[in-house]
Amino acid sequence: MQTSTPPTLPWYRQVSRTQWKSFFAAWIGYVLDGFDFVLITLVLTEISDEFGLSTVQAASLISGAFITRWLGGAVLGAIGDRYGRKLSMVLSILLYSVGTFACGFAWNYTSLFAARLAIGMGMAGEYSASSTYVMESWPAGLRNRASGFLISGFSVGSVLAAQVYNWVVPSLGWRWMFYLGLIPIAIALWMRRALPEAEEWTESVADKGAKPNPFRPLFLTRARATANTVLVVVATVSLFLVFTPGGAGLVPVLSVIAGLSLAAFAVQLGGKRGWVLYLSMIVTLFFAFLYSWPIQALLPTYLKTELGYTTDQVTDVLYFAGFGTMVGCWVAGFLGDRLGTKKAYALTLLASLAFVYPVFAVQNNLMLLGILLFLLQATSFGISGLLPRYIGGHFPTASRGAALGFTYNVGALGGAVAPVLGAHLASGMDLGRALAVLTFAGTVIVVLLVGFDVPARLNRLTDPDAERDHLAEVAPTATADARVPVNR
Repeated sequence: MQTSTPPTLPWYRQVSRTQWKSFFAAWIGYVLDGFDFVLITLVLTEISDEFGLSTVQAASLISGAFITRWLGGAVLGAIGDRYGRKLSMVLSILLYSVGTFACGFAWNYTSLFAARLAIGMGMAGEYSASSTYVMESWPAGLRNRASGFLISGFSVGSVLAAQVYNWVVPSLGWRWMFYLGLIPIAIALWMRRALPEAEEWTESVADKGAKPNPFRPLFLTRARATANTVLVVVATVSLFLVFTPGGAGLVPVLSVIAGLSLAAFAVQLGGKRGWVLYLSMIVTLFFAFLYSWPIQALLPTYLKTELGYTTDQVTDVLYFAGFGTMVGCWVAGFLGDRLGTKKAYALTLLASLAFVYPVFAVQNNLMLLGILLFLLQATSFGISGLLPRYIGGHFPTASRGAALGFTYNVGALGGAVAPVLGAHLASGMDLGRALAVLTFAGTVIVVLLVGFDVPARLNRLTDPDAERDHLAEVAPTATADARVPVNR
């Protein structure tokens, strides 16, 4: 007697209508996240002219969002762990939308900087909330795709912002770009009403009546609570001084103070078994930002100053880069589900090394430069679409939001360090070579950290029984009638 295997459905039909709806709601939120993030870079010259800002003050408006990212990611992530991913996502969107809208009413540098702090917190929360929401809503075998597709929304938002800038600012002025921050608020209210909660969080936390509190280790005693409150102030003030003119001359010392303060939080949040994982994950993510953000931040400067490109030519090149990143995120999702997250991440980054130096060797061929940059961004920056899946797999559902939000956004400080380091290297060599060296070296380090599974290996030193991948599809048990449910 012959038995036939049921035909396998195409992957997109394995995702239910409700799951697609959940994905697109989160994706739209991430598109708006990308839109809001690049707004300040697009209108920085107009703002500087109106408020009479120095170059350092103008740059600090971009860096300002990094000051509160770590706090926003941790707090909003913890809310998601305790009360649900959907609530955390809605609160994050509301926070960065209100901050963006407030930028339009800014009357001086200080008021604009304060609004940027709110945006930083909201965007940090949006990353952890949206990524956990989507991955915990989709089938376990398709979660790399969910991760890559979601992160592609950031590039879409960046490209959209550039288009809206051309339509709005010449006729209405820079403030109207920020008034558009009201749009995400309407979307957030719709999401709160219409969307279901993340399936895995519901099954693992809500249905069991659990009330996770990832911050419990920080407040076990009154003395510890007091000390950690002081640490929050110390870390925030130190980062504020590092990224503003007030810290001039003390940046190395302040950076060490901020780093030690954040490391102290990581050790406490991780506990006796997980502190090594928290620290090693932050280091990995720091280098992930360090290799990718020099090009994100300094490519326009390189094109204008060293290649002499016009504004229109720079815009054309940036479109190649933006679409390369978007396509890279999509491809990363398929590769991750096919090869495994870590292998796909490391191999694709390894392939990106072939394009780093050729990008900065092209001089007078815009089309060739655009193609090479498309390929570099697709294999280098685009593979970061797997980061939510990569990070989330290291942490259990009950603490995933806070853990992902904290480690990712502390590691994101590498994105603030990268442009400064790139500019410093450029003082001893041309900018193109400095960007190539920094990108190449950072990429090699991340390939080694991810490819050899360093965070997980180190974690097993303190937690030998740690689960290898908390987001993986669970295999059936040996007993036919006692199968472990698969997240579908």
